[in-house]
Parts: sequence; C-alpha cells; structure tokens
Amino acid sequence: MAKAIVIGAGIGGIAAAIRLALQGMQVEVFEANAQPGGKLSELLLKDFRFDAGPSLFTMPFYVDELFTLAGKNPREYFNYQKLERICNYFYEDETAITAWADRDRFTSEIAAKTIDSKEAVEAFLQKSEEIYNITHHVFLERSLHKLSTYLNTKTLHSLLKVGKIDSLRSMNAANASRFRDSKTQRFFNRYATYNGSNPYQAPATLNVIPHLEQHFGAYFPEGGMYAIVQSLVRLATELGVQFNYNSPVERILVDKRSVRGVVVDGRERKADLVVSNMDVWFTYKKLLNHEVAPAKVLAQERSSSALIFYWGIRRQFPQLDLHNIFFSEDYQKEFSHIWNEKSIYDDPTVYLNISSKYNAADAPPNEENWFVMINVPSNSGQNWDLLIAEARDNIIRKLSRILKEDIRTLIACEALLDPRSIESKTYSYQGSLYGTSSNSRFAAFFRHPNFSSKIANLYFVGGSVHPGGGIPLALLSARIVSQLVADGKN
Repeated sequence: MAKAIVIGAGIGGIAAAIRLALQGMQVEVFEANAQPGGKLSELLLKDFRFDAGPSLFTMPFYVDELFTLAGKNPREYFNYQKLERICNYFYEDETAITAWADRDRFTSEIAAKTIDSKEAVEAFLQKSEEIYNITHHVFLERSLHKLSTYLNTKTLHSLLKVGKIDSLRSMNAANASRFRDSKTQRFFNRYATYNGSNPYQAPATLNVIPHLEQHFGAYFPEGGMYAIVQSLVRLATELGVQFNYNSPVERILVDKRSVRGVVVDGRERKADLVVSNMDVWFTYKKLLNHEVAPAKVLAQERSSSALIFYWGIRRQFPQLDLHNIFFSEDYQKEFSHIWNEKSIYDDPTVYLNISSKYNAADAPPNEENWFVMINVPSNSGQNWDLLIAEARDNIIRKLSRILKEDIRTLIACEALLDPRSIESKTYSYQGSLYGTSSNSRFAAFFRHPNFSSKIANLYFVGGSVHPGGGIPLALLSARIVSQLVADGKN
C-alpha cells in the first residue's frame, strides 16, 4: 500500500488526507500544534467559547462532498442551518442595512436604504453570476498549471468568454460605475477582503464573490465553525488516517528529484507522496531549504492580515446578529493605510461575529461572545504593540458610538490575535491570512500550483496556493491534488 504524509492538519490538509485515504493510501498527518484546524480553531476563555479563525461558512456542499465520497451520510457527522439574515451593516449616519438571503428582499433593502435602485443591484448580481459561470471551472476547480486544463471543453468555453469577467478595471471602478451611493459601493467593495485584497487595486473579477454568498447562501454549523474540523477529523480517523499532534515536520526528504518522506523529531518517516498544508513560503524556507525555491512566487505581495479581539460581553444586543459590519466613513483611506502605509487607519471597518446568537452555549446567560476583527497589513516589522493599543481604543469608541453603549465597561474578558501570533501559531508568512494578495489581474495564475514541477510526488494544499484562501477554496485545493494524484500528474 502506498504511503502518503500530510504536513499540517488545517482544513486543506484534513481534506487531502481523506481523499488520499479513499484512493487506497495509508495516510499519516503531522501537525505542529496540539489540535487540528490550523486557522480554523477555537478558543475557550473563562465561560466563553470562540471560533478563533474563519467565521463565515458558505458552500457547505464542499464539506458534505467528503462524506458522500466515503459513502457516509453527512448529517450523521455534521449539520448546519441556512441564515435568513446573512449580515447586518451599520453606517455612521445610523443607516442599517440587512443583507437578506432572499434575493428580492435583499435588493429591496438596498433600494430602501440607499439612493441606488433595486434594478441596479439586480444587474450587479446577474453580472456576479455570469463571472462565476465563466470562471469557476477554470480558476477554482482545476489546476491552472497543467496543459490538460486548457484542452478541457469547459475551459475552452470559458476562455472564449474571458473578456466578460471584467478583469481590466478595479473592483471599486466597476462598483462606482454601477452604484451612486457610497454606502452601496462600500458594501460591495468589502468582498475584496474575503481573500485579503484591496478593492481599489484588485480586478473587478472578484465581484464574483457576492454570488457565492448571495446565491449559495451563508450557514451556521451546529456547535460553531470548529465543528467542521471535528467532523472531518472523525471521518478521516474512521478511514484509517493517523493524526500526530505536537509533531512539527523538520524537513522534507528529497532524493533524485523525488520525495522520499519527512523528518519529524529527528527521525525519518518514509513516504511515497507528501502533501504540504503549510504556507508555501515556510514549506520552501523551512522544510526545503536544501532545494532551490521559486523566488518570484515567494516574493509576491502577501494578503492582508487581521487584528482580532475576543471579548466576553456582559449583556446582549438584540440589534446585532451572527455577522455584523461597522463601516469606515472613508473606505479608500482605510485601504491606503493598510496597503500603502502598512498601518491601521484610525476609523477602521469593524467586523463583529457573535456565535452565541445561534449557539447559546458559547456564552453565559444574557451575555455574548464577541469576535471583533479589523483588516490590517501583514507583518513587516511594525510597532504592533502601539498599533494594537490605538486600534483597540478606536474600535471601542466606534462600536460605543454606533451602538450607543459604553462597550469598554462591558468587557468581562479578552484575548488577542495579531499578525505576529497568526504567523507563529499557523506558519502563515507575515501573518497573511490568504497567502498572496489578489491585487493584480493575473494573481490567480501567479499563485503557487498544487504540485511541484521540480520534485516528483510533492503536492501543496491550503490558502497559500491555488485556488486561494478560505474554507471552500482550501477544500478545492485538496480536490485538485487528489485529481492530480489519480491522474499520475506531477
């Protein structure tokens, strides 16, 4: 039986382990941390539980697919509910917009709360769907680095329509041409942050993202986001996958341009195939430092990072829901601070997630668990202690002002995650959340492929490689690797 080793038990690594086990391989996973999940982890703080990383769950069928491939009923492992209210958006002038899952209700909401028409929003969503239909077969579901992809009928069909994906102008330029109201423009520009990019630089092709949320819906997993990890680890274990925690891989073994295994705790572990779920930058710099690294790929601009405060709050706020956004008044200036000044704007857009709205056990009675996040630059040596202190004060003032409540007095407990700790805990270079940014029209092609062109039987999954960051794309990276392995292509 062929032996496969997976480096890292992030969501992409777990999914790859499941797929390789289903292909008849003996699979072993080595994880540096004491628990699986990577960025998709949880935090217990006094009487509060927090999903520490990704908090938005879309396209759940990519999770279900892993169970059905194994001949299992997904509902016996993992359950979720569709959100009627996807997200609440708050503006300084007291406008509050609800992104309803129902399309007609959503377009009516925008029309009622802004100067933009229902028809303009509907036309935007139709364009978002068109971009998805053209791109997903190529950019999401197949390797961009194999000739066979471009000889595929669906790919050729998509390439004939490539002029319609709006790649020649920025996301903001496209949205400013469609909408007159700054509120609507900010609303749709925000989707660039879903892959750590800048809407004033990233191509308008990223306007595909609203379709993924609005058409396919947003969901809440029973037990919280970490239930995704727990259910998949359970499945993998049932399939014979062996997980080793507190077991950082020290080196990938290569002989005659082919993988031979890894070194863990000074011991060689032989394997016929290795899949790295570690950030590709660290994979080369730490595990393959005896090999020539792809310098241009590793030198690409990194995605943005995050500053997250986990607050136990001593009361409940009925006007808030699971997902909430408090917009900056000057969105362009905020992104200029992040990308040009490598700093934090004093009026940041704040994302607030409250899982206790749907999972009451996450907070004591009449209290809430607040996951409070702002987008920040990746770590390039800034004075983070100073930036964090200033940002904390600005966030508290902003939330207190809009919610008309002194938030500072309600904080019962606090924990923090910043670019430095993201990097140290998850081996994400510079603390970037999504590997490289998508701030250029060719970014998708410049991402590292899911295989090594120099070392046979070495593969890559996760947010730092194709097709990108976020739970759905990390799961798709595992699907692409399994296809490459099945086809014998490396």
